Amino acid sequence: MVRERSVLLYYITDRNALGDDEAERLARLLDKITEAARAGVDCIQLREKDLTGRDLESLTRAAVNLLAQANAQKNRDQRTRILINSRVDIALACAADGVHLRSDDVSPCIAREIYDRAACGVRPIISVSCHNVNEVACAAEQGADFALFAPVFGKPGQKNAPAIPASGLDALRKACEQKIPVIALGGVTVENAIDCLNAGATGIAAIRLFQENDIAEVVQKLRSLQ
Repeated sequence: MVRERSVLLYYITDRNALGDDEAERLARLLDKITEAARAGVDCIQLREKDLTGRDLESLTRAAVNLLAQANAQKNRDQRTRILINSRVDIALACAADGVHLRSDDVSPCIAREIYDRAACGVRPIISVSCHNVNEVACAAEQGADFALFAPVFGKPGQKNAPAIPASGLDALRKACEQKIPVIALGGVTVENAIDCLNAGATGIAAIRLFQENDIAEVVQKLRSLQ
């Protein structure tokens, strides 16, 4: 299956990989968020799970303000959206574009109910972490906008965490048969991204691919694959 539509690009943040000093990491992360927006990344997931609620809210407000400036010259379809990992309350309070839900979080249905009760007049973008076809099907049934399917090519070991084996392209292909756009995550590079797209993926999600490289160059190369 060869894709014909534009590839959706989804940057997941990790400020802890940006240095040892916290103030420097936050500053560099905000620079990366601005860089991603200017380069035309579609979605940015603020995934700073170790921050306190107060610090995450402060970071979210700063990121939302930066994106408002970067998006000012874009039409609505070209805007970069920001999603907050897991924290529906902070996404709402800071007027983020939506939320990313872990597989053990509240369901997309409940997240939408929270937005409806807040009467904010916003339909949030909701993405969900999925690790198998059943979870992708469930995300579709519960009204998520995207399923992030991972790890397609595996996940390297980190401090106190073992490596996670690859799900593989066959599993990605089956996930993409479900009634929801699927974004490939986990070990994706510029070189193997085309395999994900040809398996049916709507887009590419990554931390290191965007964060450790010139984002405009990465975006250009990935867009050329469509």
